[in-house]
Amino acid sequence: MREVASRAGVSVKTVSRVFNDDPHVMPETRERVQRAIRELNYVPNVLATTFRAGRSSVIGVAVPDIVDPFFAAIARAIDRQARRHGISTLVASLGDNPADERPTIESLLSRKLSGLIFAPIHDDQSYLHRWIEHTPLVCIDRAPTNLDVDTFTADDEGGAYLATTHLIDRGHTRVAYLGDSLRQSTERARLVGWRRANAERGLDPSAELIVGGVSDVAAARDAAARLTSLALPPTALFSSNARTTMAILRALRDDPPALVGFGDFPLADLLHPAVTVIDQNPDRLGELAAERVLARTHQEHAPLAAPEAVAVQLITRESCTPFRQ
Repeated sequence: MREVASRAGVSVKTVSRVFNDDPHVMPETRERVQRAIRELNYVPNVLATTFRAGRSSVIGVAVPDIVDPFFAAIARAIDRQARRHGISTLVASLGDNPADERPTIESLLSRKLSGLIFAPIHDDQSYLHRWIEHTPLVCIDRAPTNLDVDTFTADDEGGAYLATTHLIDRGHTRVAYLGDSLRQSTERARLVGWRRANAERGLDPSAELIVGGVSDVAAARDAAARLTSLALPPTALFSSNARTTMAILRALRDDPPALVGFGDFPLADLLHPAVTVIDQNPDRLGELAAERVLARTHQEHAPLAAPEAVAVQLITRESCTPFRQ
């Protein structure tokens, strides 16, 4: 910047004002500075800017799987909202191993982010207490444990209740629950909704109808084999997340089951049969999280809001037709 200022015959502060598009710089001065910038091929030193400001103009986003349609949609919504404020996003996958959460999160935070939005995968986030005073933190999709931060989730229990009730009302009295990691707070809430729907319809499903660990095609095939071998096999499936739903559909594509999935995904409406889903509204979740973390960059010590659960919607398609004996 000093070299640009020297060539243009202005102060370093004027160069900064031109680069930041300050409208109060005289047109002829602006042109001299811009010409010097072009001649010297000047670009700003982002690291120096970060040190001066105390934090970078970047929001971190950490989710279990950036390929998962739900989390990909959340990341897109956060990025869209951030760009409206001239802020970039840095996205990372936490993966499936809870032990990877802390090193990944702390690696992001060490970059002096403007804020961090993340979906917890570990059962304890107390390690983040020392970061709260320095960086706005917001949890998405899943509530943290041993940490008080702003949190936005979908109505997991209500969505599972809607899906299961929809299947039961179409004649399915044995609705299996297929999920991924049953220890996650989202899964626990969806199990509550599944159980509540059965109880309100006078049904008492056995534990053998609950299958976890269905995260890929091989696991989906194993789950289907286990369920069909039961003395009273299920007549329909409730899948607790989009990744599980897609694994089931690939594994059973020659004989698609009656199914409702939690979470919409690309082409779900074009499959045969088209898949009935619970829409979690990931765009809204991402927007809310981005708005909150951006607000906290200006008002860091504002009181925490109560955790907010975004309403979900049942999208009825063809995959849950009435059961016929």
